[in-house]
Amino acid sequence: MIYDFRRLAVVDVARHYGRRKALSQVAFTCEAGEIVGLLGPNGAGKSTLLNILATLLTASRGRVEYGDRTAAQGGGEVRARIGMLGHDLFLYPELTARENLIFFAQLYGLPDARAAADAALERAGLADRGDDIVSGFSRGMRQRVALERALLHDPRLVLLDEPFTGLDQASTAALVARLQERREAGCILVIATHDLDVADGLLSRAIYLKNGRVVGTDTDSRGLSERYRIAIQ
Repeated sequence: MIYDFRRLAVVDVARHYGRRKALSQVAFTCEAGEIVGLLGPNGAGKSTLLNILATLLTASRGRVEYGDRTAAQGGGEVRARIGMLGHDLFLYPELTARENLIFFAQLYGLPDARAAADAALERAGLADRGDDIVSGFSRGMRQRVALERALLHDPRLVLLDEPFTGLDQASTAALVARLQERREAGCILVIATHDLDVADGLLSRAIYLKNGRVVGTDTDSRGLSERYRIAIQ
């Protein structure tokens, strides 16, 4: 039976690098069907927090609960329900889009890797470019392939670090539509972003971070820019 969780809880999480405190007593919860935004200036701790949620880093103090389990308790079952799109897209530029997706589908242990890759290319709107080398793709096209790579295994928790950077209007709209579809499917999505214009109206909730601490939360994602300015000033 696949472990399936519908709630994510960050409980007083801290992360220290020697004397430097990247995160201090961060606490919040996310529910299935939410898109939660981590908003803050550079150095606020957004990427560190995403890496902890992805189990790539461990917290110095506190814990993250994936339903009724921590990563230490759930191990591979928890990690198998997490998908991440980071600054590094984790695509092999010398391979085609289809070869990339087949490779990752095999890593995820999907029963029919080629069928999963073909379906992902369709969702990305790149079915006609599946046999083209990824190094020849635009940033937006590579981003779409990378997002589908992160979603191949139907994760419960989707983590995205600055996913709109470098995208044109059409690519941004396509990405937003895909994220909304995942929200409607009951996923938990956590997005770190500086792009408040895109986040405005997309987020279910905003969490404002400054110097590694939560300095405010917001359940109204309309008019984010002004409230963000007030929260982090």
